[in-house]
Amino acid sequence: MVRFENVGLRYGMGAEILRDISFEIGPQSFQFLTGPSGAGKTTLLRLILLSLKPTRGLISLFDRDAVSLNKDAITGLRRRIGVVFQDFRLLDHLTTYQNVALPLRVQGRDEFAYRAEVVELLRWVGLGERMNVLPPVLSGGEKQRAAIARALIARPELLLADEPTGNVDPTLARRLMRLFAELHKSGTAVVIATHDLALMDQFENARRLVLADSRLHIYE
Repeated sequence: MVRFENVGLRYGMGAEILRDISFEIGPQSFQFLTGPSGAGKTTLLRLILLSLKPTRGLISLFDRDAVSLNKDAITGLRRRIGVVFQDFRLLDHLTTYQNVALPLRVQGRDEFAYRAEVVELLRWVGLGERMNVLPPVLSGGEKQRAAIARALIARPELLLADEPTGNVDPTLARRLMRLFAELHKSGTAVVIATHDLALMDQFENARRLVLADSRLHIYE
């Protein structure tokens, strides 16, 4: 599903911030991406999403050479990926419900067919009473939950989540992690970037991808 071969990334003429990164993410796999603050976790996720291009090396996404793809092809691949970044990227002119339903609208699905599913997911993440408000009214934690719901609603083949439990209380964090686990059981490959060791310890069988000193270390 994802393959990196000797990938490096630098900005300008500076030193490489990621160096000789090689790994694979298989279908229906579950892994944590971790490492100290500033190690490059978000940068690596953006490389997977193809919103950044590597300075060197090869990236394959869904068995296609991602580096050479044109814009339309990249857009098509991204529709198979659910993404939760720390800036949330909610559209301020759409309600919470409309933001979460957006991936299904893009797919051309009829609202009658998906409304109940969107409402159920919003209730699960604790936003049942906030469906009809605009993002500027939401708290940081509520925006994060809305972004998570939007990433999950279309049941993506690959989920990339950057610190998805960073702005919620421990009880809700466990509930969200159960949701990620259920998505994984249904066939989605999951990559969660986090520095929360207690969170990772709840999933003993999950692989850990550890970024340190610009390199990636893999612990099965």
